Amino acid sequence: MIPPVADRFVAGEDAAAVLDHVRRMEASGVKSICNLLGEHYQERDPADEDAAAYRSLLRDMPDSLDACVSVKPSQLGLQVGPSVFEENLASIVAVAEEEGRFVWVDMEDYTTIDTTIDAFEANVADHPEMGLCVQANMKRTDDDLRELVEYPGKLRLVKGAYDPPRELAHQGKAAVNEAYERHLEFLFREYDGTVGVGSHDPAMVERAIELHEEHGTDFEIQMLMGVREDAQVDLAREYEVYQYVPYGSRWLSYFYRRVLERKENALFALRAILS
Repeated sequence: MIPPVADRFVAGEDAAAVLDHVRRMEASGVKSICNLLGEHYQERDPADEDAAAYRSLLRDMPDSLDACVSVKPSQLGLQVGPSVFEENLASIVAVAEEEGRFVWVDMEDYTTIDTTIDAFEANVADHPEMGLCVQANMKRTDDDLRELVEYPGKLRLVKGAYDPPRELAHQGKAAVNEAYERHLEFLFREYDGTVGVGSHDPAMVERAIELHEEHGTDFEIQMLMGVREDAQVDLAREYEVYQYVPYGSRWLSYFYRRVLERKENALFALRAILS
């Protein structure tokens, strides 16, 4: 069982728990992106098991819920071999199409970018109910976006949570913010699909709203479970808002990442422990 100190950031350990959370969020106007926790598998069995769990979740989602899934390449076997990842991704996309559901593909560290983009492009032309995450901190993202805007689907822009080599990435908060805003402007101007604004930064969310009003481009705001949830509900009164909802038995390392990355999260955890 997930302890109360962690359940702010993780919906539960199984599909029933995450679907219960999805129902609660939908009642407040916020939609959900479900992510089964797991990554960096070195053997095929756990990758195949997680792919099967995603297929099962997609089949179990009630028609009344507006929810989708987001998968990590290393969770689907990328480090076992690119073909394992591609097979598992294709199997999930096929079930999602049968069920009328959307599939996001997360972006991981810099060594996986090319294979992840290739797999997305190989699937999205025939299965446009797909989206891909791109990271603003990577210097290559300008070129990647010029390629990706030619494809259907959705593109989620995040600032980037990994630690790539200095020569490959923008350094410092100001440089990453500048890149993020530049990429937002490009996507709202050039992309015919939907822009996923993956940010908790009020300035970036406000800039996205301004760009939407200027260009009319479809967009949605995406934030993590447990972070600025009041703002998520407030924004959902006027805009499409999705909450990224992790679940599963591998919750401990994810919880610690959330606690360490922001002072507010650490204070929350400390208060919960002391009470």
